[in-house]
Amino acid sequence: MDNVRIRCPKCEWEPDGKPYWRCDCGYHWNTFATGGRCPQCRKVHDYTQCPSGPGGCREWSPHLDWYEGLYDIVNVLKESIKESWKQVMI
Repeated sequence: MDNVRIRCPKCEWEPDGKPYWRCDCGYHWNTFATGGRCPQCRKVHDYTQCPSGPGGCREWSPHLDWYEGLYDIVNVLKESIKESWKQVMI
């Protein structure tokens, strides 16, 4: 996953590792350290808001859309799996 860059899909702001996100349970954390899952209550957040304080746009986006390059990695893995299955079927 070295090819994945994390940034807002709307304004391209990049998280700096600080705990800008707050869960409904009140816990503050860096949502990208846990893939959008709150470490306290375990809720998975499907959407992530870009924080305005550190220079973001305050817009909401699907959490997975923040991971630039993720879809390319998934497609490579899918092709690899297809090739593996072809070998099994021979």
